[in-house]
Amino acid sequence: MTETALIVGAGPGLSSSLTYLLLKNKFKVAIAARNVAKLATLAETSNVDVFTCDASNINQVQTLFKKLDKTLGTPDLVIYNPSARVRGGIVEVDPEDTQKAINITCFGAFLVAQEAAKRMVKRGSGSIFFTGASASVKGYANSSVFAMGKFGLRGLAQALARELHPQNIHIGHFIIDGGIKADHRPERNDPGDDSMLKPEAIAETYLQFHRQHRSSWSWEIELRPWLETF
Repeated sequence: MTETALIVGAGPGLSSSLTYLLLKNKFKVAIAARNVAKLATLAETSNVDVFTCDASNINQVQTLFKKLDKTLGTPDLVIYNPSARVRGGIVEVDPEDTQKAINITCFGAFLVAQEAAKRMVKRGSGSIFFTGASASVKGYANSSVFAMGKFGLRGLAQALARELHPQNIHIGHFIIDGGIKADHRPERNDPGDDSMLKPEAIAETYLQFHRQHRSSWSWEIELRPWLETF
């Protein structure tokens, strides 16, 4: 039976690696992003459904899932990737920009998880995964906004794991503790740089997580390059 997946906050980096890996493993995939123009190459080189969606907007998230009800159906796997940074010290960061960033990083994850859970609980199965970062567990100076969003995302994932695992809904939180190599970013595309994570390797871990037997489910994993500075 063909499995289905939805990737929210898709782009040319990790999301592309996830998309190609899932397609290789016979998934039917839908991708959603606020700016679908950046998905042009991915859409042209893969057989995916593309949707415009601002994940921080209640109506747009609800509309996205209603559209999926008519096309993809209830996804077997939902991956939430969006995040937003506002850099600066506490006395200088803009409050409105801060609120927008938290809405994207954390509140949007709640909205997507809520819509996915409504459908998965009714069906009795599914996986909902959240992409975290170093800031999920470590607050850095001049990065309080990102820490708030990612700490909140981790709290959401932990709470949902306790709530939904007994209902056969697998929750996963992925702490990506390091930079990710990116073909579309020259500063992150040095083949000899072992200090960054390969997106293809990260994607493999997501798929392995999805395929874990429920007798030994994990809810969180931390990924980092083997060559790093702690």
